[in-house]
Amino acid sequence: MGFLPINRKEMAQMGCEQLDFVYVIGDAYVDHPSFGHAIISRVLVAHGYTVGIISQPDWKEEQSITVLGKPRLGFLVSGGNMDSMVNHYYVSGKHRQTDAYTPGGKMGKRPDHATVVYGNLIRRVYKDVPVIIGGIEASLRRMAHYDYWSDSFKRSILLDSQADLISYGMGEKSIVEIADALASGIAVRDITFVPGTVYKTRDITGIYDELVLPSYEEMKANPQEYANSFNLQYQNTDPFTGRTLIEPYPNGVYVVQNPPQPPLTMQEMDDVYDLPYMRTYHPSYEKEGGVPAIEEIKFSLISNRGCFGGCNFCALTFHQGRTVQTRSHESLLREAKLMTGDKEFKGYIHDVGGPTANFRHPSCDKQLTQGVCKNRQCLFPTPCPNLRADHKDYLTLLRSLRALPGVKKVFIRSGIRFDYLLADSDDTFFRELVEHHVSGQLKVAPEHICDSVLSRMGKPSRAVYEHFVKKYDKINEKLGKKQFLVPYLMSSHPGSTLKEAIELAEYLRDTGHMPEQVQDFYPTPSTMSTVMYYTGIDPRNGQKVYVCRNPHEKAMQRALIQYRKPGNYELVKEALIKAGRQDLIGFGFKCLIRPENKPPRKKPDEKNKSVRKKTIRNVHKRKSLRD
Repeated sequence: MGFLPINRKEMAQMGCEQLDFVYVIGDAYVDHPSFGHAIISRVLVAHGYTVGIISQPDWKEEQSITVLGKPRLGFLVSGGNMDSMVNHYYVSGKHRQTDAYTPGGKMGKRPDHATVVYGNLIRRVYKDVPVIIGGIEASLRRMAHYDYWSDSFKRSILLDSQADLISYGMGEKSIVEIADALASGIAVRDITFVPGTVYKTRDITGIYDELVLPSYEEMKANPQEYANSFNLQYQNTDPFTGRTLIEPYPNGVYVVQNPPQPPLTMQEMDDVYDLPYMRTYHPSYEKEGGVPAIEEIKFSLISNRGCFGGCNFCALTFHQGRTVQTRSHESLLREAKLMTGDKEFKGYIHDVGGPTANFRHPSCDKQLTQGVCKNRQCLFPTPCPNLRADHKDYLTLLRSLRALPGVKKVFIRSGIRFDYLLADSDDTFFRELVEHHVSGQLKVAPEHICDSVLSRMGKPSRAVYEHFVKKYDKINEKLGKKQFLVPYLMSSHPGSTLKEAIELAEYLRDTGHMPEQVQDFYPTPSTMSTVMYYTGIDPRNGQKVYVCRNPHEKAMQRALIQYRKPGNYELVKEALIKAGRQDLIGFGFKCLIRPENKPPRKKPDEKNKSVRKKTIRNVHKRKSLRD
């Protein structure tokens, strides 16, 4: 089938004078199912619509949006696979130097708040063409939200982008319904009935089963109201129980969120991932060195979507939902066989997973008919009695992949939820994970070890992680392997003071870990933790939460996790003194740092040993000269 057209010449080659949809994206054009724009465009084509791609247009030039002409049905807009602001900036506010989703890894090919900028660019040129925005950037900003980068409370992105609709979440079902409605002649302003969409209106009289949220002005004036609103939104992210949410704005405008689209069945998931993707970037990027992001995903398999893990700092609940959806073994094996035929395939499948690798079915049987629980998590604070912890299906899949001709090794690099792993009474998967699917080290995400912080994160307690570590070490020992755990850790999450940061440093001292990477908490839109950061309130219970906002204290908390680095000495020392923990400054084996930032002196026996070696060398030298 080939790539979708990116210019008029390619349109002519396919015999098309006017496209149904023009898709404007902030990434390079990569026709691979790991990229949202590839999935949405291929789904539309499969339903009989024509789609062209404008990748990374020059937002300063109106002509850049006209290269494919005026679409018959509308423009689709996505900021990219990553939020454009996260793509551009570290949590410190410093600019990143490279962009893995741009040809050659070049930075600066998309604007800040790309979805808003592209939407306004289109609207300046085409006043009357429907504009539908989607992707993670639009999905997580679909209602009023806190914007970390400007430290301000922003309106729904639907208003700021001048778009007509948001297709939030994964979008395969909603985009087809939107396309069919437009093709049938329904005006975009009247498309108010599609699940998984957000629209604006001045008339809410006909809305059924609505829930009116605090107004934008109320939330902007009072952060407590935002915390209340977010909690209501969080409780209505399920397609079976979610209600229609209405957010009032000044001048009689309302932003209305319909309930999410239903989860895809296994057959629907297979249909999406079996579409005829080219599985690589557009050949026009070869001269620039290709698109770096393809390297990690080209030989990886997406086996599931959705996550019932419920980490508060993760936006998956708002974007993909808590209901796990999976592909069949047959579909995954077909894709794996395609990989083995690639000339660049070296025999290694890099990953088989998704948001959480070892989730291969909904957490309990009732979710597909009654939805997820509104006020209860599946794993937090402890696994629900109804949880079905079973790795048999995943294990069978991995065994089948390992047996494919040409496959040497199948790795798992998506996150493994270790508390779910421990909840399974059968250790077969755990043993085979260690034996076959770890590349020398297994990355896991305890995130912290202080239970008070873990509670704010929605993560399992320290005791659960320690139990996992012991079991992992025991299995490695039994198999005769020396494989390590690499724990992902986060600093400055709401609830973490210097006290908790020091406790984490002491844990690392006692276990001998020296993390090479530490993630500062990043307040991205539409997460429970971001609401805590902005409001100082835990939306789940209304409790006040300590929030570290001072950049210097953030630096101290981060430095404590890497207290052995010489460059962190002054920050660590300042933090220990400020917290009244001078007992950790000294020469004792429990101390984190020495009183002065100097390398330890050699022990006397080490010095004498060095002198003896030098003396022996001189004696032999003199002897050889005499001889």
